[in-house]
Amino acid sequence: MTDRKTSFLRRFLRHKMAVAGLALLFIILIMAASASIFYPQGPWKLAGRPLLWPAENPRFPLGTDVLGRDLLAALLYGAQVSLFIGLAATLVATILGTFIGSVAGYFGGVVDRAMMGFTEIFQTIPPFVLAVVVVAAFKPTLGTIVVAISLVSWPPLARLVRAQFLQLKNAEFIQAATLLGMSDTRIILTQLLPNAVTPIVVSGSLMIASAILLEAGLSFLGLGDPNAMSWGYVIATGREVLRTDWYITALPGLAVLATVLAINLVGEGLNDALNPRSRNR
Repeated sequence: MTDRKTSFLRRFLRHKMAVAGLALLFIILIMAASASIFYPQGPWKLAGRPLLWPAENPRFPLGTDVLGRDLLAALLYGAQVSLFIGLAATLVATILGTFIGSVAGYFGGVVDRAMMGFTEIFQTIPPFVLAVVVVAAFKPTLGTIVVAISLVSWPPLARLVRAQFLQLKNAEFIQAATLLGMSDTRIILTQLLPNAVTPIVVSGSLMIASAILLEAGLSFLGLGDPNAMSWGYVIATGREVLRTDWYITALPGLAVLATVLAINLVGEGLNDALNPRSRNR
């Protein structure tokens, strides 16, 4: 086990862009963790004159928004909200997608057709449109946004897990487990899922980036939680002064770009490190 972990770490560290992405993601996590330390009063305080440009006043390194709120505080607290939504939505979507894909792939037949038919219903609707409909139909809170993003994120993972199970379920070790009298649940949990964990992990890492982008889009349209200072909310507050004070939109936009890029780079590194075909490279 130790040799496998060492080998995985060596392959991951060999992917220089993935290491750079991990370092960038670590910086973003530090930003989120330090928000309450540097700004215990929160991000909503009207701290100074509105529309101060970055570096115009030493008290506000990144300037202020249209109401005079400190943009640096907004970005730090926005990191907390955006990362929370990304992680929570990905967790829910991964559990749902893995369950449906596992059941469909293992049992096949009528169960498979029913599960995949249910999956196709969600895939026929554009993800962002479905997320907008779900959030608009209910009160826009963090919980609603997590549910909406989860609902549009799980179908691709379900199909991926199903394909893995279809490929593995006729393998000799599964036939041996069946002959030993293992239950279907035990075979799925102890034999099939561990062998399908690589695509689940890689897909889940990329799903976090998609969830952050979806949340930013929802908040930009005014469908975010009005009590949560997310990056999308900050972008939305700056759209009315985009031509004259574009920094209000640009700074959180760059934060979203950096986070999504970092997560995608880490996802590529995980794919290369976990993919058996890369072990002999």
